[in-house]
Amino acid sequence: MFEKLRFLFCASGFSGACYKDRSDCIDRVRGNNRVADEPEIEENGKNLIAHRFGWTEVESITGGFNSAVIGEGGFSTVYLARFSKRLGAVKLCRSSERLQRLFRQELDVLRTVKHPHIVRLLGFCDERDEGVLVMEFVPNGNLHEKLHGTQSNRSILSWSQRMVIAFQLAKALEYLHELCDPQIIHGDVKASNILLDGNLHAKLCDFGSSRVGFSATVQPQPRSNRTNQILGSPGYVDPHFLRSGMITKKSDVYSFGVLLLELITGVEAFCTKTEMRLTVLLASHLSNRERGLGELIDEKLGSNYDATEGADIMELAMSCIGENPSLRPSMTEVVRIIREKAVASISSTDERK
Repeated sequence: MFEKLRFLFCASGFSGACYKDRSDCIDRVRGNNRVADEPEIEENGKNLIAHRFGWTEVESITGGFNSAVIGEGGFSTVYLARFSKRLGAVKLCRSSERLQRLFRQELDVLRTVKHPHIVRLLGFCDERDEGVLVMEFVPNGNLHEKLHGTQSNRSILSWSQRMVIAFQLAKALEYLHELCDPQIIHGDVKASNILLDGNLHAKLCDFGSSRVGFSATVQPQPRSNRTNQILGSPGYVDPHFLRSGMITKKSDVYSFGVLLLELITGVEAFCTKTEMRLTVLLASHLSNRERGLGELIDEKLGSNYDATEGADIMELAMSCIGENPSLRPSMTEVVRIIREKAVASISSTDERK
């Protein structure tokens, strides 16, 4: 039954964002003779002192923005950049007063965070209306294209790789929620915002929807303004936020729970053609405890998964997407549970610490 639902849900094919072939971009940028040294990052108290690039420097490291697009979103374009010793990524934000605020917001957050599973800020440029963020280059694309991309750019992530990615993301969110002062809510946790490095390790990116504050809570906006808020993505956004306008750390927990379901099932969180959410697709199946986990596991894995881990992680995912935010686990609890329940999958990495 679930396979029939899976087919109906996914019949439209790849419905995610449009991703560019990076190989041609890398060749083009490496052929550019105009390079700059990678800026050194210094620390001043809790903040990173990011390098301020001039516009001509940005043009230089991107080869004049010439055929080096590696990603596009609704509000920005990402270009490949070349430094003397390594590659980087340049995020060029669209020009508007509203998007300038988002650029400043993301820059302010990235200046304060330092974690192995959060993408690293190298510098910025604010000489023009289009804000520019210069980031480390993460070579293996993002989790969305690895799970749902076309056959040419999709590779099958093993069960253990999926559990390691989930654990690394959980640790990044725990860092934002509990170890940053003030606390930070990411606000847009989704598969396309999880970049993968050469070892397929996760790096959380895109802090344009983040919220910062001691209480980690944003008060409701007037109902007429809620549709103008740039926060969350279809399929991942917390229903409690949609009802109340309040965003909390538990909203990130909800999105993380959806991502766990996506890793387990291999099904997109939201199908743009049918406008169906993965949580709705799974609702009837999960309510029937007699149905086996095997019906839910990504068919691309075959029998190559740990059934005990799968059942435990599925239970964790369901607790994360619970209707009552106060009953959802904290990210610290999530980290503990994955460390305990998926120990076989993550034991080959240094992530158990």
